[in-house]
Amino acid sequence: MSTIHLDLLDCQVVYVGRKYRTRAIIAGEGETLLLMHGIGGHAEAYSRNMRRLAEHYRVVAIDFVWHGRSENPPFDGQSIPTYADQALDVLDDLGVESAYVEGESLGGWVGLWLALNHPERVKKLVLNTSAGVIYHEEATPAAVADAQAALRDRSLKVLDSPTEDNVRARLEWLMAAPDRVTDELVALRQALYRDADTNAALRQVFSHRFSETGVEQFHFREADLARVTVPTLVLWSDKNPGHGPEIGERLASLIPGAQYALIEDAAHWPQWEKPEEHDRLVLSFLGS
Repeated sequence: MSTIHLDLLDCQVVYVGRKYRTRAIIAGEGETLLLMHGIGGHAEAYSRNMRRLAEHYRVVAIDFVWHGRSENPPFDGQSIPTYADQALDVLDDLGVESAYVEGESLGGWVGLWLALNHPERVKKLVLNTSAGVIYHEEATPAAVADAQAALRDRSLKVLDSPTEDNVRARLEWLMAAPDRVTDELVALRQALYRDADTNAALRQVFSHRFSETGVEQFHFREADLARVTVPTLVLWSDKNPGHGPEIGERLASLIPGAQYALIEDAAHWPQWEKPEEHDRLVLSFLGS
């Protein structure tokens, strides 16, 4: 039986960073693979992948600032640049000039920011159901709006009342099947959301993210993607909320030389829902 505790049994939980106090889960040796979670998440989003990936790399999964157990600096609205600055701070403190990078959802957005603004720090990039791009033509605009509304409503509701039911509902948005949300994952997320400082920080993050103009200046347009020079894998899922496979394919087509891979029977957390397939695809890409 897979549990977060057992999956991370051989990993270290440490605090790193010179500019930000960042909680990181680290395992393995060799070249560094940095893993970055989605909005409202935490490093354990990659708990099912750590040991397998660590057979080949030094794997570093982090809590973004304002998330998990990383620090909560004053929120000034500079969300994406701050997350990227934090990622660079982690690499600097670990003595890493250039790393492999995977980002899921928000983490992919940050990965794109790094690839476009600091390409010398990124060896290869994995965009896992990535956010952060405004497309010229949305294939399913109603589905996109519905998915965003559901995420917004569940995110704000769970902070107001982090009950087991509300936390579970927020996590079920990520999954293709509700039973993939484990009791342990609910308890972990509930403990984080009940922390007064983290709850207050996430309220600012969510309010900023879901406002009409909160993160608009940080979105990438399709033309921006032509400037990506870092080897990239776009990793998508067939049941990703709102942005289905057609968007993943479009994203890959806009990045020069990008590869595309689809994980079936998964939604917004394919690394959790289908960890073996996720890891096989990522390792194949990084090692190619």
